[in-house]
Amino acid sequence: MRLDKYLKEMRVATRSEAHTLIRDGHVNVNGVVAKQGRQSIDPDQDTVLVGGQPVVYQRYFYFLLNKPVAVVTATTDKTAQTVMNLFNKADYRDDLFPVGRLDKDTTGALLITNNGELGHRLTNPKHHVTKVYQAIVTGTLTEDDVAQVAAGVTLKDGTVLKPADMKLGAYDPVLDQTTIQLTLTEGKYHQVKRMVGSFGQRVVRLERLSFGPLKLSTGLLPGHYRALSEEEVNALKAAADFTKD
Repeated sequence: MRLDKYLKEMRVATRSEAHTLIRDGHVNVNGVVAKQGRQSIDPDQDTVLVGGQPVVYQRYFYFLLNKPVAVVTATTDKTAQTVMNLFNKADYRDDLFPVGRLDKDTTGALLITNNGELGHRLTNPKHHVTKVYQAIVTGTLTEDDVAQVAAGVTLKDGTVLKPADMKLGAYDPVLDQTTIQLTLTEGKYHQVKRMVGSFGQRVVRLERLSFGPLKLSTGLLPGHYRALSEEEVNALKAAADFTKD
């Protein structure tokens, strides 16, 4: 990797700022003052100092975002605000992307990363990575509906869903609404809405509480995000049976 690109990738400086730092003798590679931005380095082997401080290489980045309503789960969109628009300049990277998809009116836990292979494995149904949702639905659901979900619901179009877990929560007689919690291991298009629709009801509000081992904490407000800890990243890799660095 070019030295100037390395400094840009590690958020030390822009390309032009990197050239200035190098020109002024502030960048050191393996104990030698760097002379040119196009100098080639090995990020995994070489030691880079800027102003005497080490610049540690980080290949992959992981964030948990609390997705708000009216925001599209995409990297770009011509008309709507996307989840990537919620990132500040210091954290935004061109290679970041959302893992999986939450509908525009669905809120909650969304993983953002630039680790494509891990992201693919986390969304592959064969790895059985669980997603927990809380929904407010119209009317009431029954224990028979719970049993159908546990056996695997067949949707109106013939789609057969994998067995899942549904817990019935409080019923609001004034609004005629019921709170439910669903634990799924797949993510078909509009799955929760279509599942609830198969019981003759409609989803009023939907929030994803967790994605695999990542749980949405009350301190993470809608529209905000945080970097994952090393323990959380390792837990994600274990959930997807992912053994690479």
